[in-house]
Amino acid sequence: MITGRVVRFDGARGYGFIAPDTGGEDVFLHVNDVLLPESQLCSGLEVEFEVEDGDRGLKASSVRLAPRAAVSTASAADGTCEVFSKMEFTRDVTELLLTAGPQLSAQQLVSIRRELLKFAESHGWIED
Repeated sequence: MITGRVVRFDGARGYGFIAPDTGGEDVFLHVNDVLLPESQLCSGLEVEFEVEDGDRGLKASSVRLAPRAAVSTASAADGTCEVFSKMEFTRDVTELLLTAGPQLSAQQLVSIRRELLKFAESHGWIED
């Protein structure tokens, strides 16, 4: 079994991708290969899975919640992932950057924060 995180999942189309923790190419994920409720599939969810060769490349099978994700607070009790407002995300990331990198200049901090915000938006972690 390999562990990784769901990069994105489109419930309407029934597919998405998983980024393996070991690195490398993202792995295709189809709803028919998921062993957990589809409603739980969201960006950032930690899963474990088998990898198979599919028609178009690597494909995940037997996808289920990773053991440590089952006890994680990243998912709410109703199976949805936590989503931040832009203001909450920006505030939290700013505090984290100031703590982790006190030597960063204001310009560096703003640049890193901007890129992290784009990344979070592309993964659906930010709501407008």
